[in-house]
Amino acid sequence: MKTADQVRDAIAASSAYVASDGAAYEWLLGRWTRRLAEALLTFADFQGTGDLLDVGCGTGSLALAMTKRWPERRVMGIDIAPEYIAFARSRAIGALPTFDVGNATTLPYADNSFAGCGAQLVLNFVSDPLAAVHEMHRVTRPGGAIVAAVWDFRGGLVYQRIFWDTAAGIDPEAGLARDRLFSTPLALPSGLAKLFDQAGLDRIEESSITVRMDYADFADYWRPLLGGQGPVGSYLVNIQPTLRGRVEQAVKMAYCSGGPDGARSMAATAWVVRAVVP
Repeated sequence: MKTADQVRDAIAASSAYVASDGAAYEWLLGRWTRRLAEALLTFADFQGTGDLLDVGCGTGSLALAMTKRWPERRVMGIDIAPEYIAFARSRAIGALPTFDVGNATTLPYADNSFAGCGAQLVLNFVSDPLAAVHEMHRVTRPGGAIVAAVWDFRGGLVYQRIFWDTAAGIDPEAGLARDRLFSTPLALPSGLAKLFDQAGLDRIEESSITVRMDYADFADYWRPLLGGQGPVGSYLVNIQPTLRGRVEQAVKMAYCSGGPDGARSMAATAWVVRAVVP
C-alpha cells in the first residue's frame, strides 16, 4: 500500500511534462505537431518582415515551418530541454532556424527583438504561463503578433482520452492524473484568451484548429507512449509491469472498438489564440 505522499508524487509525475528524448517525442507527437504548425502559422498571419521566435519549440516543428514559409526571415526557437534542442538542430536546414536552450519565463533576448512570437503546445506545461506570455510580450515589438496553441485535452484530443479514460478504470492514480491534466485553466475554452488578456495584449482572437493523427495499427499508437515523454509516458514508465500490461490490453480494446486491429484516424483539436502587442 502506498502512502499518501507516494500517491501525490506519482500523480505529480504523471501530470508533468518529461522531456528527455527528442527522437521519442518526435515519434509520439512531433509527426502530428508538424501538421498543427502549418495551420497555426496561417492563423498567426505574421505580417511584414522581421525576426520570428518559437517559444517552447520542442523538436522544432513550428520554427521549421516558419523557416519554410518565410525563408527570408530570421527564425529562432528556444526550449528548456537540451535533448529536444539537440534533435531540433539535427533537423535544421543548414544553419536555419537557430535553436537555443532556455526558459520561457526568462527569455534571453532584448526587448522588441522580434516581429512575431509563437508558442505551440507548451504554455500549459510551463511553471508560470503568465510570466512566459509577459516575456513573449516583452521581446515582441509593438504591433507584432503573438500566437499560442494548447491541446483541448478534455474535449478534442482523442488519443489521450482513449488512454486516460481506459487507464482510469483500472488504476485510480491514472484517474487523478487525468483530472489534473484535463482541468488546467489553459486546457479549457477561453483559458488562453484570458491569459493573453492578463498579459496586457490587444486585439485578442480565439479559435480552434483540428488535425488528424493517423495510426497504421495499435502498435503505431502504443509504442510511442512507452518512450517516457510527457504525462502519458511518465505514467507508463512509473507503474509496475503487470499493471502496464493490463492497461495495454484494455487500451487496445478501446483502440480496436470491436473491429480488427489496423489503421485509425483520430481527431486532435487545439485551442488557439492570436493577439497584438500594443
